[in-house]
Amino acid sequence: MDGAGPARYLGVDIGTSVAKLALFDEDGTVLRTAGRSVPLQHPAPGHVEQDAAAVFAAVAELAREVCPTPADAPRLVAVTGQGDGCWLLDDDAQPVGPALSWLDARAGDVLADWDRAGVTEAIYRRTGNSLFPGAQAPLLAWLDKHQPDRLARAATAGYCKDMVFGRLTGVRATDASDASMPFGDATGSRYDSGVLDACGLAHRAGLLAPVVTPLPTGTVTAGAAALTGLPAGVAVTGGPYDLPACAAGGGVTEFGAGLLTLGTTLACQVLVSTVDKSGTRAGMHLATGTPGRWLRAMPAMVGTASLDWLLALLGRGHDQLDGMLRETAPGAGGVEVLPYLAPSGERAPFVDPAARGQFTGIELTTTGAQLVRALCEGLGYAARQCLEAAGLSGRLVVCGGGTRSLPWLEIFASVLGRPLELARSPEVGARGAVLAGLAALGEPVEVAAWTRPDRLIDPDPAAVSYYEDGYRRYLANQDAARPRWRR
Repeated sequence: MDGAGPARYLGVDIGTSVAKLALFDEDGTVLRTAGRSVPLQHPAPGHVEQDAAAVFAAVAELAREVCPTPADAPRLVAVTGQGDGCWLLDDDAQPVGPALSWLDARAGDVLADWDRAGVTEAIYRRTGNSLFPGAQAPLLAWLDKHQPDRLARAATAGYCKDMVFGRLTGVRATDASDASMPFGDATGSRYDSGVLDACGLAHRAGLLAPVVTPLPTGTVTAGAAALTGLPAGVAVTGGPYDLPACAAGGGVTEFGAGLLTLGTTLACQVLVSTVDKSGTRAGMHLATGTPGRWLRAMPAMVGTASLDWLLALLGRGHDQLDGMLRETAPGAGGVEVLPYLAPSGERAPFVDPAARGQFTGIELTTTGAQLVRALCEGLGYAARQCLEAAGLSGRLVVCGGGTRSLPWLEIFASVLGRPLELARSPEVGARGAVLAGLAALGEPVEVAAWTRPDRLIDPDPAAVSYYEDGYRRYLANQDAARPRWRR
């Protein structure tokens, strides 16, 4: 890349409720970062939407804040963001109504019909990807039935980062990771017409953006430059989406190595060399844009969002979390939790839109701190089940907002029975987007230096033994709860 002075790279990461930008130097050090909240909207029961125009406006504002002077002008703008959902865009990548979030549950009935008809099973055996209500296929089918006029006005049914990339560059495209779900053919290079047929959406195939590997590329247009303050002509890359971007930012490069993201979702991933379509229908195989490399993803629906809910219910703040965990012992006084709190159920390591959470073992002496610890332990058990299903056999990197709590990380390490490598922070997703973008453009970069872990968290041997028994009870509680979900 041409340009005088030290290299600067801008990572854009649009999360579920917060857009974040980070400016990196050539060694991977964060020079400046900023974020803006873009709240979710709940216009009807089960409906979860987001103002796509507000998302891009936040990105534009943040770009001016993070790159305020010509000396801060980046040589690359690399975009990542939340996956799944459905972001309807016109020919100029402008939103056609609000985006449907991956948390949206309105298509639950569509998915139930497909389950009964064997469609979801057939798709998994064809692609290695399971569907859930917030995946694009059931959402598109719901829109096709209930709001076909919106689809008629749209040029693209894309994803969050595709909208931002399109607004910056004028290029209509998506990457292999987002294309993997739900219509990809498992190679990461094209869509599977058989999947579209099975979903009854062949007539909507034209809404799918072209898949570009290893990543879509473009440059900042004059119009986008005026909105963002970024120089026109700067290189822009689109993707991968946030799960694989975090894996890249965490330095997950060896087969069998994994990443655990303690974010809104409890996202578990393992780098694999094949797509395994056998076994229980759950999770995803995300193409990386590189042949022979996939991320076996088991992203449980709810992670830190469940902790946010419980702390708010108890009238406690996040600044009290560490104290509550330190004042309680493993086992939380007998309280046990199934952390399936998403309105749309669970998607990993099993798919069940009817799955619901539960707290058991509560008595009059139970404290708020014990409830919090039990939930944190339950999320640890959920992560273990997901990582075992994904085939974790190597090192495990951890990232996300939940990593700010060392006592919680120690619980995870003990439940998992292995050390955790804390990913270099801040902004692991934005870091991974930049690394992927530089690789796509053929620019050399010291990946090991960019991704060196901040610290190692070892398990507590005594707690490991206790949590072995706790994990078996967790699985038994899960099996016992399934008949209640059906009622």
